[in-house]
Amino acid sequence: MIKEFEQTQLKKKHANVQFKPGMIVRVQQKILEGDKERLQAFEGLVIKVSSGSGPNKTITVRKVVGGVGVEKIIPIHSPLVDHIEIRKQMAVRRAKLYYMRDEKRTKRLYEDRTKKIAEVPVEEPKAKAPVKEEEPAVETEEAPKDE
Repeated sequence: MIKEFEQTQLKKKHANVQFKPGMIVRVQQKILEGDKERLQAFEGLVIKVSSGSGPNKTITVRKVVGGVGVEKIIPIHSPLVDHIEIRKQMAVRRAKLYYMRDEKRTKRLYEDRTKKIAEVPVEEPKAKAPVKEEEPAVETEEAPKDE
């Protein structure tokens, strides 16, 4: 009975997405200001994916703002989360990227290991039209001018 209730609480668009550490994501959150509602974007690196399942699943996203590191724990299936967009995937070998809190490692990893998620597959070169070979240039001798 509890599992049935949890299934009704899941967001359909995030149910099949596999979030992994090393992803750079952009999270659109609904912010209430008085009686108005707006979307606020938070883009950063996923440093942790919780082991929770169903509506309890969270991701920890980190970014640096003005030289200060900011981390947010975002419940994936929260009604306040409007949209989560995956921007890039970085090649990492750890499940928890707490070492990314060190500034030197962060810069190096961003430079070396980023690859775009939506890379277009490389197409094979099309067959080129046969190139028509030109005749070799013929050297001619000019007659000396009489002056």
